[in-house]
Amino acid sequence: MAILRTLILCSTGAVALLAQQGTVSGPVSGYVFDARGHSLRTIRGIPGASLVGDPVDFGTAVTAAWVSPRLDSALILTAGSAPRIFSLDGSRPTERTADGLIAPERAIFSPSGTALALLTSGSARIYNGLPDAPVFAGTIELPAERTGTPGGLSYAKNRHFAAGPAAVSDDGLYLLYTSGDAVELLGVAGDSRKLTAAASGALPVFAPGGHDAAVIDAQGVALFTDATGAATVRRLPGIAGVRGADFSADGKRLFVAGTGVTTLDMASGDRSELACNCRPAGLSRMGGSYRLNELGTDPLWLLDASAEPRIVFVPAAQQ
Repeated sequence: MAILRTLILCSTGAVALLAQQGTVSGPVSGYVFDARGHSLRTIRGIPGASLVGDPVDFGTAVTAAWVSPRLDSALILTAGSAPRIFSLDGSRPTERTADGLIAPERAIFSPSGTALALLTSGSARIYNGLPDAPVFAGTIELPAERTGTPGGLSYAKNRHFAAGPAAVSDDGLYLLYTSGDAVELLGVAGDSRKLTAAASGALPVFAPGGHDAAVIDAQGVALFTDATGAATVRRLPGIAGVRGADFSADGKRLFVAGTGVTTLDMASGDRSELACNCRPAGLSRMGGSYRLNELGTDPLWLLDASAEPRIVFVPAAQQ
């Protein structure tokens, strides 16, 4: 509690300074969807000294929004679930046209934000060329969940097809998809194979700029070099209560959100732990930081992924 009180005092002072200096309308360090306000709101300032700012002006109410890790593009759904893609420059959006856009159940950006997967029941539509020239790359059919039986056979279960954790590569050619007790590698060209066995709900993530990947669950962390080719794998101990995972922008570290945040060094395999006075709901990259929860009445918690990672918070938004 003493640490939390210190954080609150420091953040309050920083926010007051921001307000005094008039920098609340300064640099945008991230975005967060405001479900109650039907808008995508900016996060102004820097990690440890930031505020939830004004909504981005898309010219319409927003019912859902997904923002790229580099903060340079966004997919929004408007009233009636109409999908639209925008490139972003701070709080200034520019709409981009893309053929065959559909309203997804989930949208997933690639690690560098150059590709986007729109997941609906049974399929994923892939776009690449973001942020300025999104182009439809193809459709990937999603497998039904398969669970092993004692005899070694498997059977398909009736399920919500788009529910499995997934990741898309920066070139938009491959999707990692968790299906039951396995993670599958699915290609836009129609090729597919089982990448690895994994616990149900295991989180797959691609590294930026290529096809290196990781699969994380409580049983283990599997690190793949060239997952789409030879798929050389290194296995490390698992992490309990995994809620989200992502690589750093340079691919040298893997961050995993559970009860706190675990940092894995990709070269050595060493790990460090950061405690949080919060309950992480996920891990969403926003430039040089990661958002750990959604906007509500409580503060927003962020992982500042600098050379010495730390967990900071943004004061609760004024409604």
